[in-house]
Amino acid sequence: MTHRFGVLRRFRFNLPQRIAAGLLAAFLLQGLWVTAHQTLTDRDYQYARCGRETWERPSALVGYYTTCGNIRDGILAYRIAGLPLTLNFMGERLLDHFRKPEDRVVQPSDSGNPSSGGAEVGGELSTWEMRHQMTHILLLLRLPFLLSGCALGGCLWWVTRRLYGNLGGYVALALYCFCPAVLHACLSPSPEVMAALGVYGGVYTAIGVAHAMLGPRSKWRPRIIMLTVIFGIAAASHIAALPVTVLLGLTAMLWVAEGRRSLVLPVMVVASAGALIFVFVCYGFSPDAFSYVFRSAAGFLWFSLDPGLRFLKSLPEAGITVAAATALGLYLAVRRSRYFGNTTPLLCSLVCVLLVMTGTAGSPWLWSLPFLFTFIGGVFADAFESPRRRMAMASAGAIVLLQMALSLTSLSGAF
Repeated sequence: MTHRFGVLRRFRFNLPQRIAAGLLAAFLLQGLWVTAHQTLTDRDYQYARCGRETWERPSALVGYYTTCGNIRDGILAYRIAGLPLTLNFMGERLLDHFRKPEDRVVQPSDSGNPSSGGAEVGGELSTWEMRHQMTHILLLLRLPFLLSGCALGGCLWWVTRRLYGNLGGYVALALYCFCPAVLHACLSPSPEVMAALGVYGGVYTAIGVAHAMLGPRSKWRPRIIMLTVIFGIAAASHIAALPVTVLLGLTAMLWVAEGRRSLVLPVMVVASAGALIFVFVCYGFSPDAFSYVFRSAAGFLWFSLDPGLRFLKSLPEAGITVAAATALGLYLAVRRSRYFGNTTPLLCSLVCVLLVMTGTAGSPWLWSLPFLFTFIGGVFADAFESPRRRMAMASAGAIVLLQMALSLTSLSGAF
């Protein structure tokens, strides 16, 4: 008899998973430590106010989606920034029923009082006015983005371990967890880390769909649904991330799905259409707010080497720069490293690092980092199996330790 929880029973939390969990915990602790030393900024208040309005009071002004106006890009970032605050305020309102009137946290405010210090939501005190009463607002704003960063790290570990084994996965995940650029992207409300999750997850889910298409049709549907959701995350984070993910995923699928290539394009069209529906839902089924995404310049992209070069020249990222240069040298010199598993992340990284957004604020070069770490992990894993295994492992360990030291040293300057 098949156990109904067979999938759960197959999950193992052995030493490799524990090491990966420890690295992700270190990433989360770094973020929480920096958060404890930060103060609320104007950007925080904007995301707090507009994010809450997307849940509590959309269409606050006639013709606009929120009092911030029509959010032309990154609606998912506003949604996840506002959700913990909205849930927290709902909990405070519930607990206020058991408090004395003078001790209540959420109290009515005079909307006509010019000295109120911030915009009101639903006739109640705003996040600005309650900043002294609720000292954990900053944590509530940061936590969704830190958890998104952990989710991206988990995806990176899952992909690299399956492709390259434990050692390759360790190298890729360690560099990711001690990358100041990734940590910085998780320490302020922004859609970048979720866009990176959507692009990276979209490409490798597309590859998974292509592999499934070589087998029975019963395995296609769940993977296509997953692909649609991940495409939706990419599109709702940055609308420009959707065509990038689709093109990279389509190329990879055509490479893998030999004998089923005629079905690749219909699958991508269905997943892309589902992603746009996901964005429409994120805009609260508002046609005007949804259409503004396409009437603005949010999807415009161009090419530039400057952001990628600034990253590689940054001292806190020196360990990653050394690892990338070493991996590229080995890839070009050693023929056994030039195969699909290493070539795909290299090409994806090169494409994303060249992109810049011209119509709205964004950092597409950040989307390239998970692919870069995957490429490094793959090439190093090949080196670990070479005759000079000990030298390769010692070099990789030294590079990872260098990056860890640089990351921890740079934390003091992150706030």
